[in-house]
Amino acid sequence: MMTRHILMAAAALVFAAGTASAQQKVEQAPMKRTPASDGASMFNAYCASCHGLDATGSGPAAKALTKAPADLTKITARNGGTFPETKIRRYIEGADEIAAHGSRDMPVWSTLFRSMEPGTVPLRIQALSDFLKSIQK
Repeated sequence: MMTRHILMAAAALVFAAGTASAQQKVEQAPMKRTPASDGASMFNAYCASCHGLDATGSGPAAKALTKAPADLTKITARNGGTFPETKIRRYIEGADEIAAHGSRDMPVWSTLFRSMEPGTVPLRIQALSDFLKSIQK
């Protein structure tokens, strides 16, 4: 299980599909580096393949996953009108798992960020959390 998480975190996911009847598959591609303080760029590079550019869970790789990605635009709505900043940062980091989600399919991004630029991990996690807060509906 841990090997799978590291493998997923080691590469960005790229979706490849032919016709509508073709079988969908997720391929791994080299990770694109983004500025540590740019949450939107990180989201587009690391998260949109599953969560979609609109963050609603409709990314091109979503259909290839066993569990549908969460609609990240409704985090505040699911938490009584308050964006749970600490909870979100800890989930991105991999410090917490959400029991209702079952096994964790989402990569532990802190591992990936640490492999890229160890000193930027807190900044990257905060920038992603801030971006998610900014897109709440």
